[in-house]
Amino acid sequence: MIGLVGIVLIFVMVFGGYIAAGGKLGIILKAMPFELAMIGGAAIGAFLLSNDIASVKHTIKDVGKVFKGPKWKNDDYRDLLCLLFELIRLARQNPVAIEEHIEAPETSAIFGKYPRIQADTEAVALIADTMRSASMNYDDPHQVEEVLDKRMEASLHHALHSSHALQTMADGLPALGIVAAVLGVIKTMGSIDQPPEILGKMIGGALVGTFLGVFLAYGLVGPFAAKLKAVVEEDSHFYQLIREVLVANLHNHPTNICIEVGRQNTPAHSRPSYSDLEDALKAAKKEAA
Repeated sequence: MIGLVGIVLIFVMVFGGYIAAGGKLGIILKAMPFELAMIGGAAIGAFLLSNDIASVKHTIKDVGKVFKGPKWKNDDYRDLLCLLFELIRLARQNPVAIEEHIEAPETSAIFGKYPRIQADTEAVALIADTMRSASMNYDDPHQVEEVLDKRMEASLHHALHSSHALQTMADGLPALGIVAAVLGVIKTMGSIDQPPEILGKMIGGALVGTFLGVFLAYGLVGPFAAKLKAVVEEDSHFYQLIREVLVANLHNHPTNICIEVGRQNTPAHSRPSYSDLEDALKAAKKEAA
């Protein structure tokens, strides 16, 4: 919702200010379809040229995150801590029993209690693979930590590709606006014998290209890229929490300490209070009994 408000505010303030200052929209509206075709078409063409089809689809899909915001909400962080608590507790009580949950999480009764997490393949794979590694009795837990760090770094890099692609487009839009403006000037020079009032409108139309290039870059596409990056980085905290809890488990800290490590590493605005988490863990214990 806040994203839509921002877009409306941008258009109202820019064009409203122009009209309030005595500007006429006629010249802009007349030139805009042609300028947009040149600038927008070139920008989209450059985007397609610099990305493969999978990246293009990924970017189009990710644009929705600008309006939806982060995927993981406050309750999801609490549920994740409860899920990890149940898994670690079971793994320590009965190492054999945990296998059915990490080998087939899609049918796991424990994962099934938290459908939003169960539906996320990255979160489930991260949990299952790390707990499987823990069962292999690594001599040095830091080996698993290193693997986790590299995996999460690669995942974050992939998730940020859409933001980088949009930012690259934003960086090129002002230059494409200049290209469109130069073409407009060339057209104007070909009509230099026309009276001043006609030349003035033609020059004004040419300058619309420069305006649109800068406006689209810094008013829309650039902010979209920045917002998308912020959302992806916010969601990455969810996976980072999984790492922190399971690494603590690898070091054989008590189960409650592992979960507290995760709670402390949860972003402040999503962090459950100690008492709320304690109540949720008690409920999980009671249900598992």
